[in-house]
Amino acid sequence: MITALYVIDALLAVLLIVSVVLQSGKSAGLSGSIAGGAEVLLGGKRKGLDEILARVTVVISVLFAITTLIIVKITQY
Repeated sequence: MITALYVIDALLAVLLIVSVVLQSGKSAGLSGSIAGGAEVLLGGKRKGLDEILARVTVVISVLFAITTLIIVKITQY
C-alpha cells in the first residue's frame, strides 16, 4: 500500500513539473510589455492551451498534496 502511494506521489511530482514547464512565462519589464502588446494586437495563439495547462496544474498539485499528506499520516504511526 505504502509503495503504491510512493509511486503515485512520484508520478504526480513529475507531472506537476512537466505541466509547469510547459506553460508560457508571464512577461515582465519593458520588453515584456512590448511583446505583450504585440501579442494582444496580433492575437495570442496559446491562450487556450495556457488556460488548460493552468487548470491541469492546479488539479495535479492538489492531488500531489493529498497523496503526500496521506503518506505522512500513514508513516507517522
